[in-house]
Amino acid sequence: MATVAFHTLGCKVNHYETEAIWQLFKEASYERKEFESSADVYVINTCTVTNTGDKKSRQVIRRAIRQNPDAVICVTGCYAQTSPAEIMAIPGVDIVVGTQDREKMLGYIQQYQEERQPINGVSNIMKARVFEELDVPAFTDRTRASLKIQEGCNNFCTFCIIPWARGLLRSRDPEEVIRQAQQLVDAGYKEIVLTGIHTGGYGEDMKDYNFAQLLKELDSRVKGLKRIRISSIEASQITDEVIEVLDRSDKIVRHLHIPLQSGSNSVLKRMRRKYTMEFFADRLTKLKKALPGLAVTSDVIVGFPGETEEEFMETYNFIKEHKFSELHVFPYSKRT
Repeated sequence: MATVAFHTLGCKVNHYETEAIWQLFKEASYERKEFESSADVYVINTCTVTNTGDKKSRQVIRRAIRQNPDAVICVTGCYAQTSPAEIMAIPGVDIVVGTQDREKMLGYIQQYQEERQPINGVSNIMKARVFEELDVPAFTDRTRASLKIQEGCNNFCTFCIIPWARGLLRSRDPEEVIRQAQQLVDAGYKEIVLTGIHTGGYGEDMKDYNFAQLLKELDSRVKGLKRIRISSIEASQITDEVIEVLDRSDKIVRHLHIPLQSGSNSVLKRMRRKYTMEFFADRLTKLKKALPGLAVTSDVIVGFPGETEEEFMETYNFIKEHKFSELHVFPYSKRT
């Protein structure tokens, strides 16, 4: 029996997609091994959100090659999408697939085993316009399940490579989301984490449908669901309608992750973030009024190019004033 081992770097979406890729291998009668053991195929799902992501991805790829030089080495994910040539240049890499066409991976493996020629299966992500369905009926983590509802982002913040790695925003068909949610609840999951590249942007590419409506339908139509968690949402996506849905729901958990990045308007402008600190503050005030005891967590970048001591202090004071529950703080990652 052929064996496969996985290593995932990066975010929740990558972990979700690794599970989806595993389903494909499972259907092809592969046995799953630990990454540290010897396997016939290694799949490395890479990250490129910072230059550290690139570096770690390369280290893991080399580790797999050392473990079994005869194995088929498949590299996928964001770093594979943005820098396929860099990855193909690593001796021992056999197949590179980006952030789409994952279902072609098994075919590529067969092709590689016959022809022994490296395969670059990365296509132009900017042309992708439809959400790629990848079924994940079960997760290794038993208590909560992730449900990917959209892909890509249209924002193009100046510090961010993700639109180039994931393409433009495309939402999953709402009926598919509901169906998948019900399938997960029926499989025994009590909590569903809605996830995506720009999760709260769900529906921006649709006519007459939005994120608030999706939340409402998940709440009312999925039988037996206990908790709904939103992995991340932008301040600009927390509309009054979304606040109202949160207010009325007894299933949506009282925690939101709202990326701030900076609490200084001049820095936000250079970042091309689509809000001011006044707008962000207004959303927080409104949320906390509707949802007493709400926990808000956030992301912050320090040392963004040109950031002055004053701008840094603006961010510092903003965070102090609004009492975030937890922060992910990143030093600015210099990259091409």
